Amino acid sequence: MISRSDIEDAAHRVAGHVRRTPLIEVDPAPVAPAGRMWLKLELTQHTGSFKARGAFNHILAARDGDRLPDAGVVAASGGNAGLAFAYAAAQAGVPAEVFVPETAPAVKVARLRALGAAVVQVGTRYAEAQDAATKRASDTGALFCHAYDLPEVCAGQGTLGLEILEQTGGEVDTVLLAVGGGGLMAGVAAALEGRARVVGVEPETIPTLERALHAGRPVDVEVSGIAADSLGATRLGDIAFSVATRTGVLPVLVPDQAIIEARRLVWDEYRLAVEHGTAAAVAALRTGAYRPAPGERVMVVLCGANTDPSDLVTRP
Repeated sequence: MISRSDIEDAAHRVAGHVRRTPLIEVDPAPVAPAGRMWLKLELTQHTGSFKARGAFNHILAARDGDRLPDAGVVAASGGNAGLAFAYAAAQAGVPAEVFVPETAPAVKVARLRALGAAVVQVGTRYAEAQDAATKRASDTGALFCHAYDLPEVCAGQGTLGLEILEQTGGEVDTVLLAVGGGGLMAGVAAALEGRARVVGVEPETIPTLERALHAGRPVDVEVSGIAADSLGATRLGDIAFSVATRTGVLPVLVPDQAIIEARRLVWDEYRLAVEHGTAAAVAALRTGAYRPAPGERVMVVLCGANTDPSDLVTRP
């Protein structure tokens, strides 16, 4: 449902609106044996996560096509997508209303309000917030902004994959990234199709990709665990499923404790405060859930930093 050409179009559209985020090469030894290893610091993107890429592409495409109403945008989010849509809407000069679960971290809710968004907290799961947002958009005529299952959103996220190719000169074999609803995975896998493999990492408690591939279609899963605030989609998006099956994305699962330890390692080794969801990609290497082959060149996407860092700077 999305192709590399869609992502190239998105890259032109969002140029000057999103940051070209840094990529650093690191010693792989503290994380896992590998030939070379890089960290893609997408946590330095506007609003602290990769989501700004897709948000801008969706909203700017609507504006360019005269489809952006005065009522603005309505989004549902566990936090990061809402921040991105609120930021992009403000830049486009239209209002934003964001529906979030009652379990959304207070730091994300506060940032949403600081960006000028109207925040509505509904239910305890992302799916409940999404249902409420869908109805609100229908009632008001606002542009509905799905967090991960719209072609323009996924294509926008894929611009990160194009950057990886440019910044490494194409010398990357494998990209590991966290999967929730799958928008980032879909975009990056489409951008890297035929050039590098993508490993989609999920908490054992939220296996949307793994269950979808096993069932042959997206299916609902129970949502729980340490990373539910950012990876808490109840099912994989249809676009993500299509791209994952087309490109051969490899799913791996990691336990919550490994995610907690990986997040601590990222702080201790690199002084980067990341979300638990983001740390899942590192946990896959630390636990051996994904084992690089000798000489394999590995990229780890650090996709979000909207977290409370207090438990990183104080030891239990």
